[in-house]
Amino acid sequence: MLRISVESVADLITIRLEGKVVGLWAEECRRTWLGIREERGSKKLRIDLRGTTYVDGLGMAVLREMQRMTGAEILADAPLTRYFAEQVMRPEAETENEGV
Repeated sequence: MLRISVESVADLITIRLEGKVVGLWAEECRRTWLGIREERGSKKLRIDLRGTTYVDGLGMAVLREMQRMTGAEILADAPLTRYFAEQVMRPEAETENEGV
C-alpha cells in the first residue's frame, strides 16, 4: 500500500510517499503528479521518500520521470531511502541497461 500526500506552501509543492511505490500504486503516484504538474506553475517540487519502504522497477521509473522533468529535490533520511534517492538521481547512461 502507498499513501500519497501533497502539500503546497508558498513556492513549494511536496509529494510525500509512505509505503511501497509498486505496480498500481506507482501508477497512482504518476496520476497524482500529472494532476498537479500543470497547476505547479513556477513552484518547486520536492519528493519526500522518508516514509518509503520499497520501490519496484515501475516505481523507480515514475520517480525518475518526476525528478527529470521537474528537477525535483528528493528528501531521504535513512540508508534505504537514501539508496532510493541515489537510484532516482543516477545518470541516464547508467540506468538504460538496468533491470530495476
